[in-house]
Amino acid sequence: MNVEFFRKVLLNWFDTNHRPMPWKGSKDAYTVWLSEVILQQTRVEQGLPYFEKFIEKYPTVESLAKAKDDDVMRIWQGLGYYSRARNMLVTAREINEKFDNQFPQDYEELKKLKGIGSYTAAAIASFAFDLPHAVVDGNVYRVLSRINAIETPIDSTKGKKQFEQLANKFLDKKHPAHYNQAMMDFGATQCTPKNPKCDDCIFKKNCKAFELNLVADLPVKEKKLKRKNRYFNFFYITDGKYILIEKRTQEDIWQNLFQFPLIETEKQFSKDELMKSKRMKQHPLFKNFKRADKKNLRQGILKQQDLTHQRLFIQFYLLKTENVKALMAEGFSFVNAELIEVHAFPKTIAEFLNGLKEMTLF
Repeated sequence: MNVEFFRKVLLNWFDTNHRPMPWKGSKDAYTVWLSEVILQQTRVEQGLPYFEKFIEKYPTVESLAKAKDDDVMRIWQGLGYYSRARNMLVTAREINEKFDNQFPQDYEELKKLKGIGSYTAAAIASFAFDLPHAVVDGNVYRVLSRINAIETPIDSTKGKKQFEQLANKFLDKKHPAHYNQAMMDFGATQCTPKNPKCDDCIFKKNCKAFELNLVADLPVKEKKLKRKNRYFNFFYITDGKYILIEKRTQEDIWQNLFQFPLIETEKQFSKDELMKSKRMKQHPLFKNFKRADKKNLRQGILKQQDLTHQRLFIQFYLLKTENVKALMAEGFSFVNAELIEVHAFPKTIAEFLNGLKEMTLF
């Protein structure tokens, strides 16, 4: 497709079809960066309330840099991909300490910051500083692959290089911010992954994928997603006043978030199987269980949560005991039940806690 024609038609479409968002049009690098981090792996509808909460509580990179880790994780709770929040704090503090709260105005320097790859660096460079760098996200891959009927896998080394070069070729270097936003909006609202609006598309007569009936087949991915199954058994243990919790400190999902005492098993166990298992018997917390505790342990709801590379089967158990403090073991702590919500929990546990408000457990 003729590049000049594509730019002109796309930008004309954008003038009347752009989606208004609070970060659009901003030349503040912090605002751009924050929105891009939140929207990685996240739909705009889901990410918008989080962006608003962060901007309200931390309006500058300096205020974010000085925030407590647990406070930031608490606001992030439910958004998923928690490494984004951890990386965000590292970068905010580096900008605060090394760059006097000013983002570098150079694409390569931006990429050196924690959690900022080619895509985010291009977004900051173009939106905040009007530098000619093409943003290449899923929307851009999809539009370019369909318009040009390119069947090179977008997740291959060859494909990534090819699409990056093509994106920069199509880029309007005089108006990079306007063009990049137009490409992203067009892919998100018109040239969608499923059920794209081909019948009223501005490129209907020029789209090679439409001409060749390849729209549903593009873009192509080389690798198929494989999920590992994991089986979590969480124990909600309370004496009515206090609840036992622990913090996930290992390098794994939900790092630095709080959770209930956990036993992970290699398969889904029944309550009786779990009680007889070595992991239960050897667990430091459950060594302190009395006969009454074992008798009063109730099996609660079973939930499933799909992450990018993992499928979690989450079984909740409930126990009301006479004295939570008597069950204490190293690595665990107890928190006042009325203050439980000030802690940052994974989404599934937060949903469980919200459900407790409407239930009579014991």
